[in-house]
Amino acid sequence: MPTNSLYIFQNRDGYRYNSDTLCLYDFVLRFKPNRAVLDVGCGSGILGLLIKRDFDVNLTSLDIQSTNIDLTKKNAEQNRLKLTTVCIDFLQYETDEKFDFVVSNPPFYHECSKKSENESLKISRYSSSLPLEKFIRKVSSVIKPRGSFIFCYDAKQCDYIFAKLLEYKFKPITIRFVHTKKDKNSKLVLICARKSSKTLCEILPPLYMDSFEMEQIYKIANTWSLEC
Repeated sequence: MPTNSLYIFQNRDGYRYNSDTLCLYDFVLRFKPNRAVLDVGCGSGILGLLIKRDFDVNLTSLDIQSTNIDLTKKNAEQNRLKLTTVCIDFLQYETDEKFDFVVSNPPFYHECSKKSENESLKISRYSSSLPLEKFIRKVSSVIKPRGSFIFCYDAKQCDYIFAKLLEYKFKPITIRFVHTKKDKNSKLVLICARKSSKTLCEILPPLYMDSFEMEQIYKIANTWSLEC
């Protein structure tokens, strides 16, 4: 597995990637992405750029905020990685291309959560910016038959997540729950769903944030944050 460093510029006052994205990156690795990959809500571009660094893929990174797209372009240039960027609300995105993989760390904070006054952070964090059902429906329209949809979400909403995936003919094939510690409830779930699949669902062992495994994930990702 390549371990060359990835340098990521982040806006001082905007959304900054966290361990959720690195957990999702590690989860994506097991599916060996190839061909056409779409990163929805790319933010600084980190998830897609990690995939591009490690695999031979055609990467498209999409975000509704122009500041994030500018940042993604800057980070791609910094790391000498090629990609296509699209600045648009994903729900308004129209393309003739169908993707083999759609990956995303989408906004999933519940509306009852206390909201930041920073408008950019609101868009990046809260599910009202990209409601789950509309998100899944749109992914269904841009993904190839039997394509893989890999994302993370609030674990407390699993019943709704799985119901909507099945409604749009996605079958969850691999699931992993993330816990801060062994004695804490899971707050994050990692999901790989495949369009029109009949594969039985695999539930992986939980990932604990204070574990040696997580240390190895940080090591393999080998990301360095730079303020701008």
